[in-house]
Amino acid sequence: MNFVVPEIAPAAPELMLMLLACLVLVVDVYVGNKYRDLTYQLSQVSIVATAVLCITMIPAEPLIGFSGTFVTDLLSSALKVTMLLIGYYAFFYARTYLNVHRESRGEYYVLGLFSLLGMMVLVSANSMLTVYLGLELMSLCLYAMVALRRDSATASEAAMKYFVLGALASGMLLYGISLIYGVTGSIQLDIVGAKVGVLGRDNLVLILGLIFVLVGVAFKLGAVPFHMWVPDVYQGSSTAVTLFIGTAPKIAAFGMMIRLLVDGLGALNADWSQMLAILAVLSMAIGNVVALSQRNIKRMLGYSTIAHVGFLFLGMIAATPGGYAASMFYIITYALMALGSFGMIIALGRKDFEADNIDDFKGLGREHPWFAFLTMI
Repeated sequence: MNFVVPEIAPAAPELMLMLLACLVLVVDVYVGNKYRDLTYQLSQVSIVATAVLCITMIPAEPLIGFSGTFVTDLLSSALKVTMLLIGYYAFFYARTYLNVHRESRGEYYVLGLFSLLGMMVLVSANSMLTVYLGLELMSLCLYAMVALRRDSATASEAAMKYFVLGALASGMLLYGISLIYGVTGSIQLDIVGAKVGVLGRDNLVLILGLIFVLVGVAFKLGAVPFHMWVPDVYQGSSTAVTLFIGTAPKIAAFGMMIRLLVDGLGALNADWSQMLAILAVLSMAIGNVVALSQRNIKRMLGYSTIAHVGFLFLGMIAATPGGYAASMFYIITYALMALGSFGMIIALGRKDFEADNIDDFKGLGREHPWFAFLTMI
């Protein structure tokens, strides 16, 4: 018992969220539609309790658990608290949307909680296997959330595209991990980092593994040329789902990028910096230019996401602690901005009408000056 407790202690917030999410799932099954708000309330309590535990457990030194595969440090704690905060407000906005559009179902909140759990595992990963487990838990929940609107052909098409392309990207990431394991003999990121430093940049198999890993990371962030799913999923999903997908998962993907590229493959920064530079230029150019021609505001914000990923990469290209800190600040600021943008779409919508076209915002300054001011910000 003295050995088990320290091993699981770093993952206490994740264990709490898992147990609370299971409780919310069971309660939602039995309460029925009459007490549907109870699922929402329990979900919010779960997020707040987990965030409080994360804050109280912020360590002065990194805490390693689960035989070296899980780490809790200042980076992971900051990202977790931010993702939970965004998840809280995403649920807050979604409750209004789901009630107005008569789509209130407990599955949204349950899937959201389990997706947040996957994000938390992802940013605390100290092993490539833990990275993959956290990524898949997050992604599978998001696929299901997109498909929640079962009567919508657009949502079903978006979910299918997201699932197929996501599975392809996950396969590429896993293949890259297998190549790196074959060269280094380990999947633990700190050990991989040390061995990559010894092997150097001349190992072609290692560089090939890096390329496949970078493809997986770029897809999850929506960077060009792995961006095809972003505008379709943003437009096809209900706004409540788009709001969730466009915010917290981006922070989790940034955490995955730090763990894999910096902690595991930091010795190859000269190589992945050049690759990220190409992705950054393509993402900023295509994302901004194509966004100009959009008429659907959710689709426009999708291309905006692609452009912002290019700006995010600029900090990573520097391959310095200052650059990583700048990228982290940028992605958190972007997530908060996206939260407000999609929140305004929800606030301006009403029953059987979604204010998701740019034309729907005409005259907003005259009719609702305060909403127009917030939208401008």
